[in-house]
Amino acid sequence: MNAIALARRVPPLRILLRPLALIWRQRTLLKRMVWREISSRYRESALGTVWAVVNPLLMLSIYTLVFGFIMKSRWPGQGENKLLFAITLFAGLIVNTLFAETVNRCTTVITENSNYVKKVVFPLEMLPLVVLGSAVFHAVVSLIILIVANVLVGTGLHWTMLLLPVVMGPILLTSAGLGWILASLGVFLRDASQVVGFLTALLMFLSPIFYPVTAFPESVRPLLFLNPLSLPVVQVRMVAIDGSWPHAHVIVYAYLIGLAVAAVGLWFFERTRRGFADVV
Repeated sequence: MNAIALARRVPPLRILLRPLALIWRQRTLLKRMVWREISSRYRESALGTVWAVVNPLLMLSIYTLVFGFIMKSRWPGQGENKLLFAITLFAGLIVNTLFAETVNRCTTVITENSNYVKKVVFPLEMLPLVVLGSAVFHAVVSLIILIVANVLVGTGLHWTMLLLPVVMGPILLTSAGLGWILASLGVFLRDASQVVGFLTALLMFLSPIFYPVTAFPESVRPLLFLNPLSLPVVQVRMVAIDGSWPHAHVIVYAYLIGLAVAAVGLWFFERTRRGFADVV
């Protein structure tokens, strides 16, 4: 029995899989809109989409200079490699950037595209996914740079790097769900973007991006993983830098939570979208 047939027989599973069904159903429209979003960002620049590669390279260079040579920072268990701390930091910031860019931009994505609101045939729920798709594109470029940098000056090439799409999946689902919720709230609460900007910065500093999980007392470490960024940050480092295999049951739990957040977000968006035309 395939997944679609199983979902039809099991109502809770069908609800959880609705976001994935939406993406599959609107995949052609999503691809076109994401590419238009990406190309419009660089349309006026001389280098065009080359900036998508140049920007993360510059950031990695800055991290290497500041943390590797000026501050001489070292990650526990990584020896005296001056460049490895910068790579480790860069890995965590890739996850944070994807999440923060998505949820921050989603707070204004409906008001910025108000011309779509009164077009009944246009699926407004695709707009947050377009924002997420653009963030995913830039994250993929950064992950490629991370892999190359780790091969050249880090811990080398690991087969576990093939699991990067797997460990990134839950944060994509969570970002989509929160994106739908914030896109809706941003229509009715115009200050949402200011609040969300502060909260994403707070989540960044409360996640193990600038420090390892072991920096926290063992008794409070479980609380650290209430932060949606913590687990993907740890797992990206595990598979890309440490060459470790993540625990299968942890990935399953992460996907279930991500699907639940995405399903709730889509449900909330669909219930509130009928009031958009009265506000926009």
